[in-house]
Amino acid sequence: MSSSVVEEEEIQCGSTLFEQEELQEMSGVNVGGGYVEVMCGCTSHRYGDAVARLRVFPNGDLEITCECTPGCDEDKLTPAAFEKHSGRETARKWKNNVWVIVGGEKVPLSKTVLLKYYNEASKKLNRSNKSQGTKVFHRDEFVGCIECGKERRFRLRSRDECRLHHNAMADPNWKCSDFPYDKITCEAEEERGSRKVYKGCTRSPTCKGCTSCVCFGCELCRFSDCSCQTCVDFTSNVKA
Repeated sequence: MSSSVVEEEEIQCGSTLFEQEELQEMSGVNVGGGYVEVMCGCTSHRYGDAVARLRVFPNGDLEITCECTPGCDEDKLTPAAFEKHSGRETARKWKNNVWVIVGGEKVPLSKTVLLKYYNEASKKLNRSNKSQGTKVFHRDEFVGCIECGKERRFRLRSRDECRLHHNAMADPNWKCSDFPYDKITCEAEEERGSRKVYKGCTRSPTCKGCTSCVCFGCELCRFSDCSCQTCVDFTSNVKA
């Protein structure tokens, strides 16, 4: 199949994600490559508006390329990571904090059609888990700062939280200032050892790791748009 035919099919795929009427009042709409792209942003009371471009894919993936400054090279961000990058003070509510322009007004993603495929993918995952008679659970994990060595807690209860932890683990230069939930520095105290043993296992509060809380790969914590070997192997096995 020629590249021109593939490109034409991808553009057609993007154009069928939403009805034209659903997007006609949104700013910066671009259709192509198997996705729909729109202008988006997130507002910080301290830094003002951070503008970016959001891509919506039919598999439910949401990908943001930041354009907050001419020199910003942050791309392929999750909405939660973009929310953190923008300096938003009340993080972890990206569905309400990340907005698009509709009819000249800022409208939260939660009030648009753009989360249609994201929500469908989440529901599909939940149905899949129920049909298998299992509930996918991930215990809390810790990531160490390269500068001070202190470990910071990551909750892994949702796909967004799993992605934040996954990205932190993949970053060899991760430091306290990169912590996605609160703006902290290396000066912030580390959790006490007596507290760190509690990781949220449903079987035992101080569990050191069991089949109930340690996951070796599922659709919640593996990502098709990630190029790391762990995600590539998982995606390949699922398709096989």
